[in-house]
Amino acid sequence: MSNSTGIKVENISKCYRIGVKEEMPDSFAQSIFGLVKSPIKNYRKHRSLYRFDDVGPDMDNNDRPDVIQALRDISFEIKKGEVVGIIGRNGAGKSTLLKILSRITSPTSGVATIHGRVSSLLEVGTGFHPELTGRENIYLNATILGMRKKEVDRKFDEIVDFSGVEKFIDTPVKRYSSGMQVRLAFSVAAHLEPEILIVDEVLAVGDAEFQKKCLNKMQDIGKTGRTVLFVSHNMMAVGRLSERIILLKDGKIAMDGDPVEVVSSYLGEGTTKSALREWTQPENAPGDQAVRLCAVRMRTEEGDIADTVLTNQPFYLEMEYEVLQPGNWLVPNFHLNNEEGVRIFTTLDVDPEWRRRPRPAGRYTSAALIPGNLLADGKILVHAAMMTPQPFIARFYEHNVISFQVIDDMEFDSARGDWTRRIGGVVRPLLKWSTTYSSDDAAEDAGIFKGV
Repeated sequence: MSNSTGIKVENISKCYRIGVKEEMPDSFAQSIFGLVKSPIKNYRKHRSLYRFDDVGPDMDNNDRPDVIQALRDISFEIKKGEVVGIIGRNGAGKSTLLKILSRITSPTSGVATIHGRVSSLLEVGTGFHPELTGRENIYLNATILGMRKKEVDRKFDEIVDFSGVEKFIDTPVKRYSSGMQVRLAFSVAAHLEPEILIVDEVLAVGDAEFQKKCLNKMQDIGKTGRTVLFVSHNMMAVGRLSERIILLKDGKIAMDGDPVEVVSSYLGEGTTKSALREWTQPENAPGDQAVRLCAVRMRTEEGDIADTVLTNQPFYLEMEYEVLQPGNWLVPNFHLNNEEGVRIFTTLDVDPEWRRRPRPAGRYTSAALIPGNLLADGKILVHAAMMTPQPFIARFYEHNVISFQVIDDMEFDSARGDWTRRIGGVVRPLLKWSTTYSSDDAAEDAGIFKGV
């Protein structure tokens, strides 16, 4: 492994056998006595429970109903200093992968090579002894990581201050709430100078302010040349934090690359994703004897057809159509819905060049410019329609003709500002704000008295 490589995963698979219960001894002394008393019996039992020689990485789970394959022959490499997000549906293998990289569990096959000291936060209370105080657990975790007491003494106040549990630092951890445990656990994991920080979805337990602190801290860790692996179902958080995202699906790597592209693919699974629809056969095209629809597109500001657009980027909706019968007043229009079927808005062609004018026969392309910082993140479904207002005639109305994904990349020039959590609503305009301020002295001079 090169000096620039932090983590290298080679052909890792992980299998779990279901329906097999391991008998656990009641005490350490009992386990030693049992091993001495029946060494052959215990060896066979261990071998039957943990040997999967006949389970290959491409095995179909239907062939072995007693085996669940959480990971299937996955390989990737992460360089030192990379901040990498891992996403996927429940059961995709995310947590299993992190447990293997954290040495909590071993792979069934394959090798994970890690260069550097690893600090991981996978579950609430990970690495904490419930009977020990917060202070004692900080030193215990540091010792496990191989740190000296002087190093911990130097970092102790910073850890406690970041966690916000200074009033309870000498209280046993078993009396902490889950939120307090997460605060302290993350603070310990992030401040003990690990070369590699691995964090699972546990940050969802914390409040909004602490989540923001954690995201900022992980970004800072990445900037210092250390490696961060971050698993989350919060696409805004993982999109903001990561410079690269790995998408797991059914225990395999489905995508590995640019955050916007990977998140778009993940969010668009199982739905129509095409931002272009064309009709090459006139007899199949929507329309009537007066006008016929030829194509509908979503284009970026640069003119490229794209399935994704960032929240702060403008884009065009285009309708290409052919006027067959001259002399009709035509109004192209688009209707935008979200995935829940809620109408976001309707836009009608108000181009002054053709407004209230009969159109001669020919081929037209009408385009609507949708400004940046208008739509909220999510999947957008577009309906395309053409009508004649007087008398009213619906020439065509094509449902869900195209769709595309609006991605929130957490940029600070968007309507999001400094807010990192979910924002509701179907639109998200960037509005102009203004604030006036006057000091208490100025207010008194103006005759405005406090309390009146």
